[in-house]
Amino acid sequence: MISKTMRTILHALSYGNIDVEASRRLVDLKKLDAMRIFIRKLDKKICNGDYDVPVRMYFPNEEAMEQEKEGSLSLPVLLFFHGGGWVTESVDTYNRVCARMAQSTGKIVVSVEYRLAPEHRFPTAFEDCYAAAKELYTDHTILNADPEQITIIGDSAGGNLAAAVCLKARDTGDFHVERQILIYPALNNCYTESSPYPSVQENGTDYLLTAVKMEDYVTLYESCPEDRQNPYFAPLMETNYQKLPRTLVLTAELDPLRDEGEEYARRLKEAGNEVQQYRIAGAFHGFFALGIRFWHVQESFAYINQFLEK
Repeated sequence: MISKTMRTILHALSYGNIDVEASRRLVDLKKLDAMRIFIRKLDKKICNGDYDVPVRMYFPNEEAMEQEKEGSLSLPVLLFFHGGGWVTESVDTYNRVCARMAQSTGKIVVSVEYRLAPEHRFPTAFEDCYAAAKELYTDHTILNADPEQITIIGDSAGGNLAAAVCLKARDTGDFHVERQILIYPALNNCYTESSPYPSVQENGTDYLLTAVKMEDYVTLYESCPEDRQNPYFAPLMETNYQKLPRTLVLTAELDPLRDEGEEYARRLKEAGNEVQQYRIAGAFHGFFALGIRFWHVQESFAYINQFLEK
């Protein structure tokens, strides 16, 4: 149960439309984290046409980092796409999240600094992420990873990008994805009263991420209204869900995106894919970025590690 005081605070914080610059300044405060100098990481770049996509590798321990420098590393990899509505956040603001992910799973995390909207609208972010995935799976120039030991993972808008990358990999045959993890993913194309998902109306006003903000994010991401029908923009627009990776979907109970994530899991399962889906009770959208002391984060990593170890 949420107390009356907490409901008042949440309501005050759940304000309307997106101001891009103000939102970016707010999330950029996370770059000031004094602990960032202790994070085990390496920065590299991946070519996407004439643009070099920055990526940052996070290591579970000092030994793994030294092995990578020597070229003798053989740990599994999590290829991570961050959230932020395709508009805010960055590799830097997700430093703690990715470092904790590497430590909690014992895997290398490769975080992609895809270009943001509205300066770079669809399909730029998607193509940056796809280029990073293709390089990691096929070229091995930044990391000599076993393709069967790579998992694609993303939260929120990053979950959208993860699902879209897996769809295109299936469609093109460029590479084969074994596993994907989607954390409260944004998979639909509408967050107005026309949305078919009850969670958009039930959780779309008082739980930090609002339906109005989501509609703003989608509008800022699209290049034209027709993009909303593209499955690589909104994976719930896909009609064929066969032959997709083994999938873990985590949703948050008090999240406007809850129902679309669960609908995607249902469609994947009905198409014959192996799927696990869990709803984190009492959680809001964005909880994955909280500290490891929070029960919702601990519960999520329990599901993630169970999924990865299978």
